[in-house]
Amino acid sequence: MANFSFDIVSEYDKAEMNNVFMQASRELGNRYDLKGTPANLEWLGDKDGFVVTAGNDMHLEAIIDIVRRNLINRNQSTRVLDLSHTPVTANLKVTQEIPFVAGLDSDRAKSVSKTVRDAFPKVKPQIQGDAVRVSSSSKDELQKVMQLLREQDFDFPLSFTNYR
Repeated sequence: MANFSFDIVSEYDKAEMNNVFMQASRELGNRYDLKGTPANLEWLGDKDGFVVTAGNDMHLEAIIDIVRRNLINRNQSTRVLDLSHTPVTANLKVTQEIPFVAGLDSDRAKSVSKTVRDAFPKVKPQIQGDAVRVSSSSKDELQKVMQLLREQDFDFPLSFTNYR
């Protein structure tokens, strides 16, 4: 009997994030309510997040909404944005760093593994570094696992790779 498997990972598409950045930057330049304000969107570090600068909290939220809308339009998860950092107010500007969430740490991998194990006892999830390998003798079961994980409300993005 054949054994099928796939990997569950938490990563984002860098090319799509670049497209989101370009579209959001273009929209910032065209928005009437943001003209003449310090509204700006920049890369954080080595393109592993965004730095949002605005004139006040309301403009900051508007810029983050623009980024979210562009993520949705590009079929990317909005959970890739880590909004836990608090905005910093200085020199009449509000700045917030928004790093991207990538990689499954051990706690997240355990929660994904437990969810799969509880719902499908015949399926075998194994934690392998920053991925969870799910194996089964039935392709149908693996597709049901994917559907279950898509419906779950995790606070991090999940994607599926190496489907064999």
